[in-house]
Parts: sequence; C-alpha cells; structure tokens
Amino acid sequence: MKMTRLILLALLAPFFALAQAPNFSLTGKIGTLGKPAMAYIDYMDNGVSHEDSAAVVNGSFKFSGHISGIAYARMALDHTGDGKGRAVYTGDVIYFYFGKEQVMVTSKDSLQNALFTGSKIYNESEAYNKEIGGTIMALTKAVNIDFNSGTPEQQKDPVYIKAVDQRYRKNLQDRTDKQFAFAKAHPSSYFALVALSEAAGSKVDVAKVQPLFNALSKELKATDMGQELAQRIEANGITAVGNAAPLFTQNNAVGKPVSLASFKGKVVLVEFWASWCGPCRAENPNLVKQYQTYKDKGFEILSVSLDNVKERWLEAIEKDGLAWTHVSDLKGWNNEVGRLYGVRAVPASFLVDADGKIIGNGLRGEPLNTKLAEIFK
Repeated sequence: MKMTRLILLALLAPFFALAQAPNFSLTGKIGTLGKPAMAYIDYMDNGVSHEDSAAVVNGSFKFSGHISGIAYARMALDHTGDGKGRAVYTGDVIYFYFGKEQVMVTSKDSLQNALFTGSKIYNESEAYNKEIGGTIMALTKAVNIDFNSGTPEQQKDPVYIKAVDQRYRKNLQDRTDKQFAFAKAHPSSYFALVALSEAAGSKVDVAKVQPLFNALSKELKATDMGQELAQRIEANGITAVGNAAPLFTQNNAVGKPVSLASFKGKVVLVEFWASWCGPCRAENPNLVKQYQTYKDKGFEILSVSLDNVKERWLEAIEKDGLAWTHVSDLKGWNNEVGRLYGVRAVPASFLVDADGKIIGNGLRGEPLNTKLAEIFK
C-alpha cells in the first residue's frame, strides 16, 4: 500500500507542478535605477493576497507567478532604499489590473509615468476608467489641484472650501452613476463586476443593485468578488436594525473558538477593526472608556479584526489597552465574519441587545456613548 501511494504521488507530481507553473510575468524597465532600488508588488487573486519583491538592476526587475483569473495589484518602486513602507505610502506607486499575460512596464523615470504593453486586461481597465470618469485616486488628485489653485486667502475661506468639496462630491456621484450604467451595458465584462461592487458600497441599495447583479454572467458571479458582493447584498437585509444578529464563531488569539451566542443576555458591540486602520485606532480610547464604564452593568465588546498578520494584531491590542474579547481568522478583507456582515470598510460596528437583536449599526464616538447611556441609565 505504501509503495502504491508513493508511485501515485510520483505520477501526480508533474501535474501539480504544471498547475502551479507561472502563467504571468511583469517585467519592468525604469530608467537606469540600480542598487539600493527595490520593486515591491502586492496583488489580490480571487480573494487570495500575494506579495513579492525584486532588486532593481540597471532599471530592470521582474515578477512572475500563477493566478487563477484577473488580479489587482499595487506596485511600488523604492528609488533610494528606504523600504517598502515608505515606497507604498509616500513614494512611486501605481495600482492596476492584469491577467495571465506577459506584461512590460517601461518608463524613463518612474512607475507613475510608465507605459504598459502586452496586457489586454490593463487596456480594458483603462477603457473602463475612461468611461466612468477616472479612478478614485485620479479624482482625489484632481480635487487637490482644484483646492490648490486658489489663493492662500481663498484656501482659508469656508465658502471656497465648500465649493471645492461640492464639485468633488458631484464628480464622485457622477462616477457612481456611470458605474451602474457600465454594469448594465456590459454584463459579461469583468469590469462590470468591478463597477457594481464599488458602486454598491457598504449600504447596498438592494432594489438597484440586485437586478444588475442577477444580469451578470455565471462566471462573474462565481468569482470571489462576485460571491462577496452576493454576501453584501444579503447582509444588507439581515444586519438591519431590528433583525437578529447573524451568529458566528471565530477563534481568539490563542486559538479558542468564541461564539456570539455565548454573549446572550448582555449588550454586545460587535466591532470590526484592524491594526492598520487609523480611524479604528483613534476610536479605541473611547471604546476603552465606555467598556470600563459599563462592563459591570452587562456591556461587552467583541472585536473582529481584519488583520492578516497576527503579530500586528496582538501588538495593537496590547498597545491600545483593549481588555475585551478579540477574534480573527487572519484573512484580512476575506474575514468570514466580515463578509457575513457585509463589511467593506472599517471601523464598522453592530450593537446587539441582550436578546441578540441588532439595535444600532455604525455607532461610534458620541452617538455610541449616548446610546449606551440610554441603555444603562
């Protein structure tokens, strides 16, 4: 039996190797950059995140790997050896889609000025962005230019600031309207799903989104993005105030399962957060204060982290002094509880009463404090 199993594994080995053989490459040529320059890439493939790095030699670098479909990437170029963190957040960085292709990225000086060749998917994404009015990053850049075009006096004027903000919000709404129109006009395009997923947002207008989602091809619905959007549409109904909070079980930091059901009889704030989320960390001192005020009266917090690095998660818990129950499956945005609740941005929260019903969502700061004061008066 053992010999048979070894023979079978030997026969299957070439097939396993073939299945994971690289089916894409991203080759860069950015001027004549050299040591200590580094290139970094993070990409999401059907719900699974990947990352890689490469030294830049005479301007050249290359990434390759295996993807199941269309991937979304962030590529950063560290020109001076300051590390990935600075390159990603303050340096030369671009975002793009690519497929099972041999892609060339070339420029005389930077990624931000790079030309893409060899990618049909990239070209389709560019056409999509042109049709909807540009990416969010492009619109953000445009509003900054709009604001900075004013005089120093205007930039301090509330009327001027409000006018700039209104133009920006109108551009955002126009973009969203065009995304819905794109999804309706191109139900077989991958970017119809991208458009609908983004335009739907966290608070899904089911009457508007559901028919467009139903019209998408089966292949698109079967992708991780399609399944996540389906969950978000469903969550919009089941997580409404007045409904029973969806039950779940997830492991705490030491691997022990914790269930929401075990908190029945107490008022529970199901809090979605992450160590890397600035607004979440800014709200934590208030949560600490509210927890200390009401924990002896039947208030609990069950924090669900959207982290994917355990050490960072635990470090944030300790640093912020969060002395309540914490769980995570360390799958980042693919956290199963987050998807169950339709969470697309953090912080997000659902206040659950002693009977397990949702009595508030999105509460933080003073609105949360006021609600808790009413409950425990």
